[in-house]
Amino acid sequence: MVSLLVAAALIAATPAAAPPASPTADEPAMFVVRDADTTIYIFGTFHALDGKSQWLGGDVKGAFERSDELILETLVPEKPIVLPAAFGPGFRPPSVTPSASFLATTRMAINAGRAQGMQVDNGADMVLRRNAEAEGKHVEGLETLQSQIDMFNQMPSAPVAKVASAKVTQSVSATPMESLSKAMVEMQSAWKRGDQSVFVRMLDQLKTASPDTYRMMFTERNARWADWIKARMQTPGTVFVAVGAGHLAGKDSLLVRLAERGLPSQRVY
Repeated sequence: MVSLLVAAALIAATPAAAPPASPTADEPAMFVVRDADTTIYIFGTFHALDGKSQWLGGDVKGAFERSDELILETLVPEKPIVLPAAFGPGFRPPSVTPSASFLATTRMAINAGRAQGMQVDNGADMVLRRNAEAEGKHVEGLETLQSQIDMFNQMPSAPVAKVASAKVTQSVSATPMESLSKAMVEMQSAWKRGDQSVFVRMLDQLKTASPDTYRMMFTERNARWADWIKARMQTPGTVFVAVGAGHLAGKDSLLVRLAERGLPSQRVY
């Protein structure tokens, strides 16, 4: 979940002008692709929420309840890994230690969210996972935690610092943390009302600030996930795919990649 929160922070830290009002669905955005015997709902999540409003209702709840399985970006182990004693003190498992840049970004994201009452435990991913496991649904990840950490370790070292400092120019008195906290509140509000335009603008500015970060976090992953969904369409059933809302916005979105593969999506209202 840490890597997912960082992904949200990278978008949230991107400078953006105040958006005009736009039509919304009054619930988080959700889309669907289907054929004769397979339905896949694609829901945009927000990884840390304040828990002040009920979002798992209406169309979202109905789609979730009809689904046989839940697919998240990744599955984070809920308990620390305990190594067998037979490995001895000299044994070292494959590295999952993130870089200093990753850790700094993570701390900034967590602190900014907490300052506004947002908790990962309240995040849509965690809520959906808990509900799915309680109902006995199959839960799977599109990628491993290690692959996410590897991705962050390969990114340019300063995308967050660069975009955060750019946002500060809009308000001389604001610190990078204050700017990030405000941006995360704006994103959470947009997410709750299903306003995708906010994410489109932020993604465009992230792409300008750090093209390599944008490519690794969104373009490449969206393409891989579209391949997964296309392959999954060959198996009958109903699936609920939940990925960060930013992956469903913009010209490089997962939805665009699906359309390119002959799988047009429709928004569920």
